Amino acid sequence: MSQLRIYDTLSRQLIDFEPRDPGRVGIYACGLTPQAPAHLGHMRGAVLMDVVRRWLRHIGYEVDFVQNFTDVDDKIINRSREEGISPAEVAKKYSRLYLNDLAALGIEPARWVYVTENMPVIIEMIEKIVERGKAYEVDGDVYFRVQSTPEYGKLSRRKLSDMQAGARIEVDERKEHPMDFAIWKAAKPGEPSWDSPWGPGRPGWHIECSALSLKEFGADFDIHAGGVDLIFPHHENEIAQSEAYLDKPQFARIWMHWGSVQLAERKMSKSEDVVMGVREALERFPAGAIRLYLLGTGYRSPIEYSDARMEDAQRAFDRLRAALNRAKQMLGDAVEGPADDDLCKRFAEAMNDDFNTAAALATLHDTIGQLNERMAEGLRGQEERAAELVRTAEWFGGILGLPFEEPEAESALVEKLMAAIIEWRQELRIQKQFAVADSIRKDLNAIGVLLEDGPEGTTWRRS
Repeated sequence: MSQLRIYDTLSRQLIDFEPRDPGRVGIYACGLTPQAPAHLGHMRGAVLMDVVRRWLRHIGYEVDFVQNFTDVDDKIINRSREEGISPAEVAKKYSRLYLNDLAALGIEPARWVYVTENMPVIIEMIEKIVERGKAYEVDGDVYFRVQSTPEYGKLSRRKLSDMQAGARIEVDERKEHPMDFAIWKAAKPGEPSWDSPWGPGRPGWHIECSALSLKEFGADFDIHAGGVDLIFPHHENEIAQSEAYLDKPQFARIWMHWGSVQLAERKMSKSEDVVMGVREALERFPAGAIRLYLLGTGYRSPIEYSDARMEDAQRAFDRLRAALNRAKQMLGDAVEGPADDDLCKRFAEAMNDDFNTAAALATLHDTIGQLNERMAEGLRGQEERAAELVRTAEWFGGILGLPFEEPEAESALVEKLMAAIIEWRQELRIQKQFAVADSIRKDLNAIGVLLEDGPEGTTWRRS
């Protein structure tokens, strides 16, 4: 099997993946600020990291995947005022909704950590940064000194002088430099706060992920992931403050970023009301189609949402699932054994090439195409090869998290219904009511169900 290579945003190149601890992988991905229902933009990273974990486990690693819930934030406080409930209740409400969305898409939950449960760790980190002269306190706020970090901007490839010249930031005369950012914010009346050496307050946005990732994994952990919109300022600031705290350069080994999901050429964003909600999408499309859509483009590239694209994904998913279920119906129990070695190698090459799910899906479609060719010939003398292709496709689907198996209750009901329709149609043909029998076939075809008459009787499949 080929070496796994991952694109590192910091070095701007593909690098051979070598974990810090042999046989174990630590991944931290910036999580959610739970203050509104999730949209498909959130799910792109969630689905990607679900597949990443599945693949890493397949190639022999033990994986520890950590994400944070930013459960105290300006947006949460504003939402609490709108809804008339406490900030803690807002965070709990939308965190629960998000976890339900993950489950609906077949995504294994991360090991979640919460900002409000880790204040001592965050405060200790800020104290050390201040002690080292990398941050300063003003009126209960603590700001990080960006000029204390000569390499500030190395992740986003920005120069501090250019950032200052082009910055559209509110002037704060208390800051030593306009780009200095808050790592502790003094409490305002009526807001949640925690005691600290600088007075009551709460963390700035960036410090929490540094503190929580280092608490869980320590320095030089394997993969730090997030959306491309987090490269600056969030991840840039994480690097600066973490290196100041550690007093050494290696915070994370690989910086991995996924592209945005766009709606009408605009990034999905709750603040701009440009969203396709996860719940709305799940009401219209099956989870397998949504996963297929999100995985159909290389993760570093942006993707655009449209109903037409999602409908294409649904048709593709339905074709894949229908072919597999029809083949299993034709083969019966004869589906045990190994998968196709050459196809599996192609799939592995794709996944080891920076988790190239688009190429992996192409291999899956090729596998199903070969399976359809055998079924079109009635499987005569090709049962063993067809079974091998079924096993291969199911293995690919398992890595990609595509739910090919229909829910048991639904599948049983559909089978009984189709058996009754086929028997009814056969009775009509015996009675020479061919026009009615043909009408049944046409009506079923119109809704995506094909009846196929053969020497051994009539079978059905989804088109």
